[in-house]
Amino acid sequence: MFLLLCGFFCGTFATKQPQTPACSAKTFKSLSLSEIKILSVHVTANRNFSTSGRNSTGGVGVIPDIPGVETPTVDICLISITYTHPHQNDVINTYIGLPLDASKWNSRFLMHGGGGWSAGGQSSILTPVLLGYASSSTDGGHRPDESTADWGLTSQGRTNWPNLRDFSSIAITEAAVLGKLATKLYYGKHARYSYWHGCSTGGRQGHAMAQENPELFDGIVAGASAITWDKFATAGLWGPFIAQLSNTQPPVCVIEAVKEAAIAECDALDGVTDGIIAYPGQCDFDASSLVGREVNCTDPNGTVIITKEIADLVSAVWQGPESLDGESLWHGFHYDSDIASMIGTTCTSINNCTIVPFPIAQDWVSAFLARSRSFSVNGLTRQDYDRLFHQSVERYSSIIGTSNPDLSKMKKTGTKMLAWHGMADQLVPTNSSVAYYEQTQSLDPDVDSYYRLFLAPGVTHCGFGNGFDPAETVFDTMRAWVENGTVPDRLEGVAVAVGNTSSTRTGYLCPYPQVFTYDGGDVNSASSFSCR
Repeated sequence: MFLLLCGFFCGTFATKQPQTPACSAKTFKSLSLSEIKILSVHVTANRNFSTSGRNSTGGVGVIPDIPGVETPTVDICLISITYTHPHQNDVINTYIGLPLDASKWNSRFLMHGGGGWSAGGQSSILTPVLLGYASSSTDGGHRPDESTADWGLTSQGRTNWPNLRDFSSIAITEAAVLGKLATKLYYGKHARYSYWHGCSTGGRQGHAMAQENPELFDGIVAGASAITWDKFATAGLWGPFIAQLSNTQPPVCVIEAVKEAAIAECDALDGVTDGIIAYPGQCDFDASSLVGREVNCTDPNGTVIITKEIADLVSAVWQGPESLDGESLWHGFHYDSDIASMIGTTCTSINNCTIVPFPIAQDWVSAFLARSRSFSVNGLTRQDYDRLFHQSVERYSSIIGTSNPDLSKMKKTGTKMLAWHGMADQLVPTNSSVAYYEQTQSLDPDVDSYYRLFLAPGVTHCGFGNGFDPAETVFDTMRAWVENGTVPDRLEGVAVAVGNTSSTRTGYLCPYPQVFTYDGGDVNSASSFSCR
């Protein structure tokens, strides 16, 4: 997928570059910020630096290890900075990568986002540098091998507030500033354009930059953004919570059977039978209609009868968490989402399964709400869940919520943001992105002049699935908007062809609130679809 950042731009700006200075500590001796204390700086010039095993974590720009195919190498000036914020007792590692030869630099700066609890790392800078960009990234103040409780708590019952703020946005901002400073020191001039590209956690980070520091970037790509983290992370425990309340632990094959039944019922509502529910709002499938149906499983082997409890569990995840008095707390998932991610089980036999909570949700509630390493969903009451949910919002919304709809600062700086979200996302509810966009639009009816949202039917978290996946075209679309003024009225997506799973079809997704619509004709032809 590393080719997604290239397109027709790779050969642009082939102007004469300045002579490359030495990739040495002396060149970067002034690299620092007033609010940090540098603990160490390491600068190394590396030719043929292998990218093997150093894949980024955000779902974009990954350099895959392919058997039998030589792994790309990169000539890189690599800078590793370790620093702390005085009196904060934190330690942050920032990584900066620069094309070693100035003639290889495309005059641009690009940061890749993280994924899950990873803010980024050295792996995140390699693809951009390979493609000619200067880049930087950060570990967000914690090592990837640390448990969330290790870095999120100072002790049992005490939140590590500096570390959480670092992960949320502070370390990202500082990595961007340090990276751009290093770019200027090395090449003798500032980057002509600067970009952010992230998905999931990387999408949330992109929204954080749009809300807090938009002046750092000309263009921000934010996919499947885990914004409103204070609600999203707690909502991820809703399925396991309902499962333990009802003492229901269905094998994953049963959850998948319910999903497939919903797709069969609702697929054709858009005029095309292709395994995609393009109009989820028109789909009114009732899981209780499956009560009594047999499901034959192979892993584990056996037959399960769908019960009312199983149907109610699936319906609860589709609906989203509710308070004890019936108040909607957060969004649910669409019928074609693989919600086994939210109510997954591990089984030793067909009748002996254990619920496995969504790890992000389990970590969040354990470390930041219960603030206990031994937290378990078992035994929670409805009152307990409501209390935890409201605690999350009250304590953490201002720190990691990343849901401020006021983008007036971004509008003023001229920054553009292109967001997209798969409608079959199984981890971050699609409607969270829709709700945020609608909030921004209520504040500024002209928001689509600088911020656009595209929904991708049938696409799962950060890409893949049967639907029209824009992951490999979205960055070039952003660059065309920033550099050429080409407004993204459409976003190209690639899907599995109907009737031939070994080939693909192309479609052009629509900016929300327009709807990607089948008009008739060849279902594998892009001309058969329009935006309405």
